[in-house]
Amino acid sequence: MSRLGKLTFAQKKCLGPAGLLMQRTGMIWPGARVGVAVSGGVDSWVLLQVLLLRQRIVPFPFEVMAIHLNPGFDATSHAPLAPWTAAHGVALHAEVTDYGPMAHGPENRKNSPCFLCAWHRRKRLFELCKHYGLTHLALGHNADDLVQTFFMNLFRNGRVEGLSPKEEYFGGELVLIRPLLLLEKPTIRRAAAQWKLQVWSNPCPSATNSERSRTEAWLRTVLSQDSAMHGSVYGALKRWQLDVLHRSQLGEHLQ
Repeated sequence: MSRLGKLTFAQKKCLGPAGLLMQRTGMIWPGARVGVAVSGGVDSWVLLQVLLLRQRIVPFPFEVMAIHLNPGFDATSHAPLAPWTAAHGVALHAEVTDYGPMAHGPENRKNSPCFLCAWHRRKRLFELCKHYGLTHLALGHNADDLVQTFFMNLFRNGRVEGLSPKEEYFGGELVLIRPLLLLEKPTIRRAAAQWKLQVWSNPCPSATNSERSRTEAWLRTVLSQDSAMHGSVYGALKRWQLDVLHRSQLGEHLQ
């Protein structure tokens, strides 16, 4: 990693495992054009940084573009993003939407605000990927998101389902990837601080009152009762998720 300069332990812990997961799952290939959904939180910021560093390591070229969809609560919150991407030579698409206020408004009577906002955001991201001819959409989900999603699906939806590191959409025209899926939040936070990434707060009124935040609080309470339990739960679900992906890929090869 000498070509990357001196990295801290946390930065190496982000770069190395993310790169290993990318290699193991064949996430990207020569000539890939990757759009990174940057929300402004630590996860997407670190994902963008990691992919830029991976560009210097992998033996083939691929492109990186940042995409930011401002939810509309604060039209200026993403101000730090433009100068950072310009300084690092990264193309940026940033737009202000009304997804957040609309999802919390009187017109939304059937769905939770988080569901509707996320649905519109994902739809727009797919549209932008097609517009810019991107082959990949990279999301900053991490191991904490994987564990939370697993239990949310289990308790609320009756499904044994987590988050895949790699998914194909539109007949393979777009590949959704999650390079940070095996990384835990504390490591990501430390790396973001050490890289001096300009993370901004989430102004959404549901940020601390959503199904995910409640699941996160429940998990924190349960896992804090036994220090070994955290490693067991996270380790098991990481391995399980990779096994699910492996079986899926094996099935595709056998068809």
